[in-house]
Amino acid sequence: MGATDMAELVERVRAGIGTKTLVLVGLMGAGKTSVGRKLAQILQLPFADSDHEIESVSRMTVPELFEAYGEVEFRALEQRVVTRLIADGPAVIGTGGGAFMNADTRAAIRANGISIWLKADLDTLMDRVARRQNRPLLKNSDPRAVMRKLMEDRYPVYGEADVTIVSRDARHGTIAAEIIEAVDARLAQNITKVT
Repeated sequence: MGATDMAELVERVRAGIGTKTLVLVGLMGAGKTSVGRKLAQILQLPFADSDHEIESVSRMTVPELFEAYGEVEFRALEQRVVTRLIADGPAVIGTGGGAFMNADTRAAIRANGISIWLKADLDTLMDRVARRQNRPLLKNSDPRAVMRKLMEDRYPVYGEADVTIVSRDARHGTIAAEIIEAVDARLAQNITKVT
């Protein structure tokens, strides 16, 4: 795609989303933050990472929150933060892996955003998360089995996202461009349904 075509596509998507927020969902290691930043840069929109926002609000890290309050309380805080971020659109938001599992969060995203699932295979996810030690759900003797179980549990729900993009070893700009094209196609489908 040429630079002129991409510029036109970006303008069409920006106009098409209006005040909606593009919300990246998927498992840890799928690229929600890194691809999200690139996507926001291309679309000239603000970017927010829900985990960073949660840490800012609580003045604790995600692992500390899990340890101190447990997953249930963390998910409640996450739901409030994600709902607030979505309402501040247009923007691009990278969410924590469990955020989209909450029915209220999914409803808020449906009402005010476009959900984009960054779907990655097990090997890709494990290669990426092995580089970081701040994954509370993987603090286990067999993190690969934990990740496989998370995929089994979460992929059917992530499948409800408006758009699915395969996350793989490719440049962030390549994945971001694929997202823009897919969102454009989704917006065109919605227009066709209305008319």
